[in-house]
Amino acid sequence: MNELSLTSPRFLEGTPKPSGLDRLARRKVLKRLAGTKDGSLRLVEGKRECVFGDVTQDDALQAEVHVHDPRFYSDVAFAGAIGAGEAFIQGYWDSPDLTKVVRVLLRNRHVLENLNTGFARMTKPLQKVFHWLNKNSHKGSRRNISAHYDIGNDFFSLWLDESMMYSSAIFETPDMTLEDASTAKLERICQKLKLQPGDRVLEIGTGWGGFAIHAARRYGCHVTTTTISREQYELATKRVSDAGLEDRITLLLNDYRDLAGEYDKLVSIEMIEAVGHEYYDQFFDICSRLLRPDGLMCLQSITIADQRYDDARNSVDFIQRYIFPGGCLPSLTALSGSLTSASDMRIVHAEDIGPHYATTLGHWRERFIDKIDAVRHLGYSDDFLRMWKYYLGYCEGAFIERAIGNVQLLIAKPFNRHAPFID
Repeated sequence: MNELSLTSPRFLEGTPKPSGLDRLARRKVLKRLAGTKDGSLRLVEGKRECVFGDVTQDDALQAEVHVHDPRFYSDVAFAGAIGAGEAFIQGYWDSPDLTKVVRVLLRNRHVLENLNTGFARMTKPLQKVFHWLNKNSHKGSRRNISAHYDIGNDFFSLWLDESMMYSSAIFETPDMTLEDASTAKLERICQKLKLQPGDRVLEIGTGWGGFAIHAARRYGCHVTTTTISREQYELATKRVSDAGLEDRITLLLNDYRDLAGEYDKLVSIEMIEAVGHEYYDQFFDICSRLLRPDGLMCLQSITIADQRYDDARNSVDFIQRYIFPGGCLPSLTALSGSLTSASDMRIVHAEDIGPHYATTLGHWRERFIDKIDAVRHLGYSDDFLRMWKYYLGYCEGAFIERAIGNVQLLIAKPFNRHAPFID
């Protein structure tokens, strides 16, 4: 450390005077940050600063945290990583590059884990109660999905691309636009499924209709697509009508557990994260029953490493607490295990597209910040804006560091004899 004493915080004029608890929390937090080894973290308090980690290498990852309020330390000390997010929402700290802060902490996972110990353990039982109350039953799923997707179509349309895709794009070239990369992702899914005119396709998780419109328009198939988000359903219905595809697209406002019929192909793009660990078997059983004996399914999912899956599903993070209530990131082993035990389907092709999600999130973050005045004009509070800024930077950093991934799985029924997709 340099300049910044463990016992004498000095903030800019106008900030609250640190309480005794803030001072104690500050000592605890700074001592934990002192374990930073990979990259560096510069902590700025007013006109003073200290640096944790390696500053001797010019190419080392360097991040900066500007503390505006001493209550930042109490939030982190008593709620760990979730507390850091809450402090950001309150405006107690910010950074010139939030994504880099996340990356440095992920590279120093022992520091991150230490921040979640000590006093922070005291709040974990309460966080688990909140998460348990968000179980993905029929009723719970509708409530959880509404909490994220029904906050306003105007909000999402300001910073998503024209296709309104809210899932990882695929950037086939570095200079590809976000909209072209979103289309490339849709085309990749369609090619893997070998879509053709007359195919009956089921999509679980409509979004705002991007896949259904692309598949029906380009391949001449009939798409039945379902969502449990009222706002998504209403805008998707309008977009389908505007595209003149009402005869090829059927929109449903149904839970996946209430679906019936038989389909040639099935698609689910980043919906399974909202299913929940205890419902994976049921999900794959239903998917299998909805497909013909020679059917194909393409599943795109954010994933977490197998080694961290059990810990993750038994804990609560910032995303689950504030962004996606009821969310659970699966691991590949969790997916393949449920697929094997609950259905007659098998994985015939897998593709890791995680690095593309980092790029996608970078675009979303930049577009969101560029439109932040327009978002504020819609009536959203500054706390809400900071929460979304934190969420996007948090996820971008996690994908860059490969702390989480994204996979497309091609899944076949027993009588499917099509050659698997080969890039």
